[in-house]
Amino acid sequence: MLDFFSIFSKGGIVLWCFQGTAQSFTASVNALIKSVILQERGGNSSFSHEALTLKYRLDNEFELVFVVAYQKILQLSYMDKFLSDIECEFRNKYKDDLQQGKISRNFDFGDTFQHLLQLAEEAHKLETKVPRKMRTFEESVKSKKTVASMIESTNKEIPGGKKKNKSVAQSKEKPAPPVEVVTAPQTNGSLGDELDEETIKRNRAKLFGRKKTPSKSPKENSEENTTSKKKGKEKRVWGMGNSTAKKDMKNLDFSGETDANGIDNQSDININDEEQKWIGQMKGAVRDMESESSSDEDEEEEEMIVTKKGQSPTTPKKKQGFGLLSGLRNLVGSKALSADDVRPALEKMKEQLIGKNVAADIADKLCESIRTKLEGRVLGTFTTIASTVKETLYDSCVQILSPHRRVNILRDAMEAKQQHRPYTIVFCGVNGVGKSTNLAKVTFWLVENGFRVLIAACDTFRAGAVEQLRTHTRKLNALHPPQDHNGVQMVQLYEKGYGKDAASIAMEAINFARDTRIDVVLVDTAGRMQDNEPLMRALAKLITVNQPDLVLFVGEALVGNEAVDQLVKFNQALADNSDRREPRLIDGILLTKFDTIDDKVGAAISMTYVTGQPVVFVGTGQTYTDLRNLNAKAVVSALLKG
Repeated sequence: MLDFFSIFSKGGIVLWCFQGTAQSFTASVNALIKSVILQERGGNSSFSHEALTLKYRLDNEFELVFVVAYQKILQLSYMDKFLSDIECEFRNKYKDDLQQGKISRNFDFGDTFQHLLQLAEEAHKLETKVPRKMRTFEESVKSKKTVASMIESTNKEIPGGKKKNKSVAQSKEKPAPPVEVVTAPQTNGSLGDELDEETIKRNRAKLFGRKKTPSKSPKENSEENTTSKKKGKEKRVWGMGNSTAKKDMKNLDFSGETDANGIDNQSDININDEEQKWIGQMKGAVRDMESESSSDEDEEEEEMIVTKKGQSPTTPKKKQGFGLLSGLRNLVGSKALSADDVRPALEKMKEQLIGKNVAADIADKLCESIRTKLEGRVLGTFTTIASTVKETLYDSCVQILSPHRRVNILRDAMEAKQQHRPYTIVFCGVNGVGKSTNLAKVTFWLVENGFRVLIAACDTFRAGAVEQLRTHTRKLNALHPPQDHNGVQMVQLYEKGYGKDAASIAMEAINFARDTRIDVVLVDTAGRMQDNEPLMRALAKLITVNQPDLVLFVGEALVGNEAVDQLVKFNQALADNSDRREPRLIDGILLTKFDTIDDKVGAAISMTYVTGQPVVFVGTGQTYTDLRNLNAKAVVSALLKG
């Protein structure tokens, strides 16, 4: 059943290998190393690559990796136990060689491997063949219930051991106010026991709380009719009537005029002195986020303990507690760590991560990865578990946030310009995260670096989306007037109105940019929830048809568990609705509203962990200059602070 099994060191030396087929497994093992082991994703014990499922186990004491591969269609539930047995047997058999560093020799492990594999398969067959025995009635939970516990009582117990009867409780409620009933005097006639009609009307009026108004005389009614006819209905005057509407029409009209290609060439917005200072601040690469002072020094600083009045301060004392790892300083080294040793630290770590907006599933996987990485590692003599766990978590989070491929938009845009084609970026995301605003920030940065930009208004769904982009376009052109004598503007807007096909508008905009030698095309798409199938299908069509150079997912830094659901379903929708063998997925992330979260920076970890793609930009404010690169060390320091 197994196709491949390999034992190799973390340095890349293969100690032993078993191959059941002639298929090459090099690409699958390399993908496992790059995507899981090097990216600190040890919480996932299995990894899928093409038609194979790969499972692995780390031996941190001897720096070994055990990898097994089999077909994805097989459900081998015994594989985790089999990997554990292989690890124990290999360690016991070659412990001396591993301790002495003799890992270059070819270990003879074939017979032992076949024996353990046979035992595991036979045990699995016995488990599947033996039918599950049904429980008897005496073994069930129902048999342990008494008859008294099954009887439902209508009386509710109240504090003090007394029972409160429902009828008594109802009787103690506030009684309804009495209704006064007028009775007619008794007569000797045939209707002696009945009420006359006038008395019944009065009783009904009192019952419903109505007051009988006296009827007006015919003279009064005629006077009211004549006055109402003479007065008539007064004309209502609105706050913005006809007198002011004409004056304000020009200021309120953002529609503008466009040419035959849908290009808005107007630039009639004035800029103030504060906005004038923005010019020249975004030249070159985007600056990194500002990092706070190191929290390690704060945790290690000494504080004076002041006693009662008249006494001198005591000896300086270090702070007790290590943030999320407090209470674990006394466990020191010269021992191999076990799962029980690191479990208390991992539990506190998980609470800390969830409290900082890391998704619960991601926090669990991250803690499991730390446990896998530390289990079996031998600590030094003066090394504490607290410092080891914190250092491992810090390195893992920095590794997750550090992109395995760096997105350099300026370099790629310059390369596309040399090829005489526009560089295309598509902005997508859910509703209200700030796609259009951050698109304008990226446009400002590109214009600052000398690129001409065409904004494609492909949000044909939301009212006011085109007008919002038109306002940004005019503001950006006012900040950067035309640089040549032809008067060609640095930023242009391509729009075709509302209700049109977004994929077609994007294609026309890219073709227009190619014909007019515009350098970069930024495509603004409609916000959509990840469960909206029609809009997700339209987004997949836009990306599949136009094949942009970069697909940016715009997400909020405020979200926690929702971030994982959004990214997973966006990628799944793009994959399901693509007709290509290798569908185009999200290439990078733009995190908005990063200035509103203080130290709750867990969304960056969640999004990067799910997609494996880098955080390209971070939005830190509302002006065009509030665009930054993600500082991985600053984010992790804020994550562990507390």
